Amino acid sequence: MLPGPASGSVLGWPKILLRLEGAALMAAALFAYFGLGADWRLLAWLFLFPDLSMAFYLAGPRVGAIAYNTAHTTIIPFAVLGAGVYLDQGLMISIALIHLSHIGFDRMLGFGLKYGTAFGDTHLGRVGRRAESEG
Repeated sequence: MLPGPASGSVLGWPKILLRLEGAALMAAALFAYFGLGADWRLLAWLFLFPDLSMAFYLAGPRVGAIAYNTAHTTIIPFAVLGAGVYLDQGLMISIALIHLSHIGFDRMLGFGLKYGTAFGDTHLGRVGRRAESEG
């Protein structure tokens, strides 16, 4: 099946817009992070932390997709950000902004939420070698 609405992935202008949204999310999160005077070293240490969820692919594509998607949806970092603001906890705010910047970075590069079929099957289309051979 070709990528597109019937396959559960997007093409063309909508895909470009989703990638631009990712870039905007990353830029806004980093702007807020550094605007708060947060330490760049914390950012360097934690920026790729959500990608540790890929280790769950060792248990199979379905389990891997659930773990990856849990770590790569904005729901949790926005909840942590809200709680951090409410509780006036700078570390919580910083961690949430790092997490959001990572998600934005991934989306900007075209890495979407995963389907349980294979790591490269995402809502933004296929990624990896399979995608290159099809294009």
